[in-house]
Amino acid sequence: MNNKMQSPTILLLGTFDTKTPELTYTHQTLLTQTPQPNILVLDVSHHPPPTTTTSVTDLNITHTIPQKDLPGQRAEYIKAASEHATTIVADLYKENKIHGIISIGGSCGTNIATAAMRNALPVGFPKLMVSTMASGDVKPYVEETDVTMMYSVVDIAGRNWILEGILRNAACAIFGMAGGYYKSLLKSQSHREGGNGGSRGKKRVGITMFGVTTPGVDRIRAHLEDVYGFEVYVFHATGAGGKAMERLIREGQLDAVVDLTTSEVVDEVMGGVLSAGPERLVAAARAGIPQVVSVGACDMVNFGPRNTIPERYEGRLIYEHNPTVTLVRPNAEETVAVAKFIAEKLRSCAVKPELIRLVLPTGGISMIDTPGQPFYDPEVDEVLFLTLEKELDGTGISILRDPRAINDPEFAVSVADMLGDLVKSL
Repeated sequence: MNNKMQSPTILLLGTFDTKTPELTYTHQTLLTQTPQPNILVLDVSHHPPPTTTTSVTDLNITHTIPQKDLPGQRAEYIKAASEHATTIVADLYKENKIHGIISIGGSCGTNIATAAMRNALPVGFPKLMVSTMASGDVKPYVEETDVTMMYSVVDIAGRNWILEGILRNAACAIFGMAGGYYKSLLKSQSHREGGNGGSRGKKRVGITMFGVTTPGVDRIRAHLEDVYGFEVYVFHATGAGGKAMERLIREGQLDAVVDLTTSEVVDEVMGGVLSAGPERLVAAARAGIPQVVSVGACDMVNFGPRNTIPERYEGRLIYEHNPTVTLVRPNAEETVAVAKFIAEKLRSCAVKPELIRLVLPTGGISMIDTPGQPFYDPEVDEVLFLTLEKELDGTGISILRDPRAINDPEFAVSVADMLGDLVKSL
């Protein structure tokens, strides 16, 4: 970090062959901010951009993708441009040369820019995408990251009063975000140089939660904060939540995990709508950080409204959680598959099995899996427990059965203390 720099550096990324006027206006607006930011420009054009009237040469494009590296077919071009842009942006970030990124575009430009934002930059780095696609399903562009999407309202096809107002707001927004991020870096550097070690001071712990494990998670969180002084991050196990936690672990932004709610595995195995993908449970094991794992909400697979449940699950035990969420109780065979998924990830990925504790609350694995509740089925739960014990036998991963239910306050405290002991053992 160059302390002589008085303002942040913002990367402007776009397809200058199709969006030169709009990108130029964004560039000019950034230059009107005070203190004036440094601006780098990355051109991801499919074809050579025009050099007429509003000349792109005046923008001082600092990074380009060689035309020879971009295939002619649109789909292939998007893939290649995304990969090249990701490499360039990742290098700029690693070299501390940028403090914010902004892009504008239609579906093509949005795909390229957000791929670079997701794959090259960590959570917490300012990312802003002005897009014609931002009022629809933005999951493919955002995924589990913190990309900020701004709808362009009108098409990005020529400057006009409405679009200029939106681009002006976007430029001001990324300037503010980048400025705040840049100041935080300077402050962190100042602490390091002042002998404070540059540490946040608190251990950062991730916890997975679902509605049916909320009481237990709340108790764990309070205990970890009050007794151990940890900083706790709760991730809602809705697919994106699990992916977000896995990403933060990979980025080194979490020091330990209480993976209490592994229900996303059930959705992955049974085709539910809240899967976190096949890499769930991988990051913490590979990172070798302390983790306590349990089987919270592994008694359910999630679907939308009642009429969206696949035909193969008709006739099964079904619970309508609310008008938009319907749950199906896994049978014994499906439960075996869930247990094998969990065990395989922990067994094959654990670099420090001694830092993993698997806790099995035999009194019930969710709020609706206790005596008198609709999903209470101790026989199927026993299949889950026995399969996990069998699959992890001899791995060095400690497995503990606990007779209490997952939301029992005393069970929660014991889980929190278990993680606290693992952290203190390092």
